Amino acid sequence: MLRKIKIVVISSLFLFLLLVIGVYALRNTLLNCYVSGKTQSLSASFGLAIHYEKLAMNGVRTIQLNGLTVVPQQRDTLLQLHQLEVKLDFWSLLGLHINVSEVNADGLNVSFVKGDSLSNYDFLFKAKKENTDILEEENESDFSDRAERMLHLAFGFLPSNGEMKGIRVTHTKGDTVTAIGMDSLIVSNNIFNGTVTVTEKQVSGRWTISGTIDNKEKNVMMKICSATNGKVQLPYIGNYYNAGISFDTLAFSLAESRKDELLHLQGKAEVSGLSVFHQTLSPDTIDLNEARFNYLVHISKEYIELDSATTVLCNKLKFNPYIRAERKGKWHLTASVNKPMFNSQELFSSLPGGLFSNLDGIRSEGRLGYHFFFDVDMNKVDSLRLESEVTTDHFRIRQYGAVDLRKMNAPFIYTAYEQGEPVRSFEVGPGNPGFVPLDSISPLLQMSVLQSEDGEFFWHRGFRLDAMREALIHDLKVKRFARGGSTITMQLVKNVFLNRKKNIARKVEESILVWLIENGGLTTKDRMFEVYLNIAEWGPNVYGAKEASEFYFAKQPSQLSVEEAIFMASIIPKPKRFRGSFTPDMRLRESLSGYYRLLAQRLAIKGLISEEEAAAINPQVVLRGRATETFLQPTDTVLMPLSDISFPLTSDTLQTKAIAPK
Repeated sequence: MLRKIKIVVISSLFLFLLLVIGVYALRNTLLNCYVSGKTQSLSASFGLAIHYEKLAMNGVRTIQLNGLTVVPQQRDTLLQLHQLEVKLDFWSLLGLHINVSEVNADGLNVSFVKGDSLSNYDFLFKAKKENTDILEEENESDFSDRAERMLHLAFGFLPSNGEMKGIRVTHTKGDTVTAIGMDSLIVSNNIFNGTVTVTEKQVSGRWTISGTIDNKEKNVMMKICSATNGKVQLPYIGNYYNAGISFDTLAFSLAESRKDELLHLQGKAEVSGLSVFHQTLSPDTIDLNEARFNYLVHISKEYIELDSATTVLCNKLKFNPYIRAERKGKWHLTASVNKPMFNSQELFSSLPGGLFSNLDGIRSEGRLGYHFFFDVDMNKVDSLRLESEVTTDHFRIRQYGAVDLRKMNAPFIYTAYEQGEPVRSFEVGPGNPGFVPLDSISPLLQMSVLQSEDGEFFWHRGFRLDAMREALIHDLKVKRFARGGSTITMQLVKNVFLNRKKNIARKVEESILVWLIENGGLTTKDRMFEVYLNIAEWGPNVYGAKEASEFYFAKQPSQLSVEEAIFMASIIPKPKRFRGSFTPDMRLRESLSGYYRLLAQRLAIKGLISEEEAAAINPQVVLRGRATETFLQPTDTVLMPLSDISFPLTSDTLQTKAIAPK
């Protein structure tokens, strides 16, 4: 029996040895067969011609590739590689894992060419058809497993040693050529260094890149800075996106670890001397002296979480954000920021230059604290929660910035904008014949506007979180930005202090200005409402209650009837489309009947009209002013749907005072 076992063991070892010898002897044949199959598949799927002069395996762990070219069908050559030598980690190979220990490359040229309608990289954006079962399996796999596989793949191909020479990447579109070249990138014992040369039209620059790679410990660090003591200016985006990004130094690090079922990613990203320009952010260049992001991310089977131990530093301001995205059916997103009391000037000194022009140079004293919480489960959108609160301790403004935020207290020049361009300027004050004091405006119009635009204006402090929450819920349900939650104060600040060009910075600056004006009591509610009614757009080039009353009814704003007041309130959301409220014979459309009845009921509750008057409301007005002339002209005016008329007719609206308090 023992003899038979020995024979079996010896035979097995002999067969295994023969197999190893056979695989070794046929390694080049097997390698070329495998690669040939893959290249044929890629060629068929994406219309590529892939050729190479030589592919061979030297020894048991070195692969050599010479003369590789990739040419899309009827397009310019995309990739050329003179020579590549890859050495694999032997022990990883025994475990059937691929880990690259050394890479030596020479003469890599990647050329992206964009024509009028075609490019040699179109295939990269083609949707690849996949088997339905594979897709379903991928969707069911956990986040941590998928992230770990991608990271292992990335780390597996990062070499510990090697040299890459003659690397050049170009993008050509018309007469604009963007070229990024690297004469040599040397990796020695996990440490890499190289110099990058960038040219684009008349712009050129040289960068140094350095850092460490450790594919066994799974961490990487990288730093980019100018080789000439200037700024690193990113190419391409300026010519093609009318944007600009430059910086002094950029550094990044990432380390991966796993504990139990959680995958942890930890590291930092920091930049100094950052300058950013794009019209969607701000009309001016944004300058940020220092920004640092020390992050800790947890990835489990069902969620991805940015730990609250994460620190964000923006100049002098530091805070700890928390974000969690979980998928159970649909996404469930939670985000929060809790900033304990801090010196208020840290906030204003940390605002990036060029981002908030009205706040440049502002000085304050005292302390501020901030709490923010947002939670939405897309499985039950109505449960959305939104919290935002600023706390103060002896806070006050010592010096105003570029603009005096008290400007509305006295007569001032208001400029109206259309599509970001100024169209008309006029004084908001007695010096303007079109100005009308608040007490000369019909209480019916005042209350109709309040009920339509901001029912709690005289009670809130600039923001209505309930209205914002309801607007978010509605927008998420219809999957578009269909409704906003702006208060009258927010509309005032947007029109009086900010240019009308829509960008991200404007919305943030608007929120800061609203808070400063409302919580500092810089302008009374009466005066703000008076200004609002005198600058509101009520039609094409029609601004203010006096012009509007004359334009529609040839009346003064103190003489308006109930129906006329409700009509004027109804067109504020879309003033240039006022004709959509009428039939061709200048009669109000039946679709407005419900709106009229609701506003009339609210006016009755406020004591401005009787219940009998509200019940007998007749949704009709007679145009007598210059507005009648527009019906004699051809137009492409679109009908104004009721969804464009926003009015907060909720139970809390009943708290609104009958008229603006004195």
